[in-house]
Amino acid sequence: MIGTNFSTGGDAEVQIVSAILLYGQQNKGLAYGTVHPVSLERGKQRPTIGAGRPIDRASLHTALQELATNTAGKASFLPETVLAVSPEAITWWHPPARKRVFFRCPEIRSAGAVVPHPGLVFHASLGGFRVFATMEDTRPTPETVLYEPPYFNTWDWGKICIGTAQVPNRIDVAAIDGWECGFFESAFTHPNTGKRRIDYEDGPYAFWRDLLAGRFKGQFPKQFLISMNLTLASLIGGNIGEPE
Repeated sequence: MIGTNFSTGGDAEVQIVSAILLYGQQNKGLAYGTVHPVSLERGKQRPTIGAGRPIDRASLHTALQELATNTAGKASFLPETVLAVSPEAITWWHPPARKRVFFRCPEIRSAGAVVPHPGLVFHASLGGFRVFATMEDTRPTPETVLYEPPYFNTWDWGKICIGTAQVPNRIDVAAIDGWECGFFESAFTHPNTGKRRIDYEDGPYAFWRDLLAGRFKGQFPKQFLISMNLTLASLIGGNIGEPE
């Protein structure tokens, strides 16, 4: 059922007052649009969409302006770690750091420990949550080459298997901490199928056992990272080469 009202987070409750219907052909884009009044008749639970009229440029422009004004709110400060923001995605950088990781798999007896991590690029979008490694320790540029994430629970092209992890339902700057917590605070269970994530002779389980044991003297061994032949600019532009 179409929701008739909801809270915007302020003091006032808003309700559905109109609907826009868009018409087009499959894979050929939109060709026509109509706008309709919406009413909720007494005694009925479902709203009623009234007769429509063609959308004209002026009314569409006015509607978009009102939406932008009422939903954008005040401008927010962008931290240095934010690399790109769009209506569909946000991309940010996590500098190299020591952070705790958790494991729940028989091949790694340790439940987890604080270990070094390489610089990471996170990408949360309507299409999912991704993570990539970087070779440099400084803020990435559009030309920065991205590397396979050296973690369990990831698919090809950096896709993160969310599983039971708690992640935000928002894609904005304020939600970055929540997305990172969903990644770092969930338990790694196994390497997912697909490409290799780490170029370690004895395999991914041995790599993480050695990292947890402190074999690499407190540094993340970046020489084992695998290039994806993908730049940050390509990721931000949505050109990641992933097959349909």
